[in-house]
Amino acid sequence: MSAQDLPVSRFPVPSLADMPADIRERIEAVQEKSGFIPNVFLVLAHRPEEFRAFFAYHDALMDKPGNLTKAEREMIVVATSNVNQCQYCVVAHGAILRIRAKDPLIADQVAINYRKADITDRQKAMLDFAMKVSQSAHLVGEADLEALKTHGFDEEDAWDIAAIAAFFGMSNRLANVTSMRPNREFYTMGRD
Repeated sequence: MSAQDLPVSRFPVPSLADMPADIRERIEAVQEKSGFIPNVFLVLAHRPEEFRAFFAYHDALMDKPGNLTKAEREMIVVATSNVNQCQYCVVAHGAILRIRAKDPLIADQVAINYRKADITDRQKAMLDFAMKVSQSAHLVGEADLEALKTHGFDEEDAWDIAAIAAFFGMSNRLANVTSMRPNREFYTMGRD
């Protein structure tokens, strides 16, 4: 069996026709914009209420204005998803990071070792904090927030960094448990 013949999830994936209208419309809008349906939409449609809650929180974190750029938000996802061993999120959000940063190398660098990536000291401090939230949030203290402040981040930025790392920690675990497979399209996006 080839990789493209493998199921996108170990759980049932409903057909588009069987999905609630609002979910189907959102998926079709994503498909029209990107040219394909990212598997996360199909897998999470298994539970419509959770799909709606997941994407509402995702959008609140990833699409809001603020001191973090959209590329920096994706950096957080890629770095923390790598340490959480989430193939889907590293591949999918790596593609988004390459596009948002307009840099074909950045996602691989951040995923493998952000400390050696071609990013700013500010971004490294952001990722240091995100990794601590991801791996040992119980150890986060005032010194961590002060370190962020020295790089121009305020309390709201710290909340955003923590929330993105925490949300994608949950997402990483769901992707791993469902055995969610990255779409082939993600591997080449933003590389040219």
